[in-house]
Formats: sequence, structure tokens, C-alpha cells
Amino acid sequence: MKIYTKTGDRGETGLFGGARVSKASERVESYGEVDELNAAIGLARASGLDPAAEAFLAVVQSQLFDLGAELACTPGKEAKLGLPPISEAEVEAIEHEIDRLEARLPPMKTFVLPGGTEGAARLHLARTICRRAERRLVALASSEPVRGELVRYVNRLSDYLFFAARLENHRAGVADVPWIGRERGKTE
Repeated sequence: MKIYTKTGDRGETGLFGGARVSKASERVESYGEVDELNAAIGLARASGLDPAAEAFLAVVQSQLFDLGAELACTPGKEAKLGLPPISEAEVEAIEHEIDRLEARLPPMKTFVLPGGTEGAARLHLARTICRRAERRLVALASSEPVRGELVRYVNRLSDYLFFAARLENHRAGVADVPWIGRERGKTE
């Protein structure tokens, strides 16, 4: 099987279900952002994360692939994918994981900048990509139907990635990088 088909050489791509759309369409941008998020999570997983976070993110990557497949579908043809759709159960599972991580961490006393350990920095990068994917989904939803569960899933996932980054720092004994405003950071 060849990877190239030459059918996209004119700036269009095919959706599952047969429709052809511009590669610059909101739909293609949305599933492209989800794909980039999935790759960023894969990069974070390669850094040796907390075993529970590693296992959870392995599941998340498969769910993101399913979510991207739904977005890559001609609207109204999603049932033909043969995949279980992302549901409130997956959103609640992320919430449960957030609660579990938060219970293991000291309370935050300041805003946190991305950084610390390599794993935390990679998770923060994945979090920012997740927020961008969420914005793309919201933009798509303003012009085409998008199930609310997809937006909620991605929104919750960005929160999870934030706490997973904090856990990586905590586990390594590295303090989160506090935000110090320019005015507060000045010395007299």
C-alpha cells in the first residue's frame, strides 16, 4: 500500500464518507490539531512519566485517535466509522484522574510557568496544543455540528495535562516554576 495517493495535490482532502473539502477547512484544521496533540502526548510519554499517568495517557491517545476520526468524517456519516463515540464516561474518567492527581500534590500558591523537569515541560507543551485544539473545535462548532462531548473531553484533557505536569515535577522533587510578575520581581 502506497502512502501517497496524489488526490490531495490540489489542496483538498477526502473525509470518511466521501466528501471532499479544502485542507484549510475548519474541520481539517480541527482534526489536524487533535493529531498534533496526540503526537505531543506521545513525546511526553517517551520521557518516562509517572506509571499511572503513562498508562492513562496511552488510553487517551487511542481516544484522541477516535475523536480525530469522528472529526475526519463527513457530517452525518459518523455511525459508519464503527467506533464508539467519545462520551460523558470518558470526560468523567478524566475528571477522576484530575482529582486523583490533585490529591497527590501540594496546593498551588501562585500561577505556574511551563517547565521544571523534561516530562513536565513536555506535558505543558501538550497542554497548550490541547487548548489550541479546543479553540479549533469551538470554531468548527460555530459553523458545523460538533458534539459537545468532544469539546468537553478536550477541555478536561488540558486540565489533566496541567496536573500531570505538576505531578512530574513533584515526583522528581523539582518545584513548579512560579510566575513572578515583572513588577513583583523588581528589587529595590
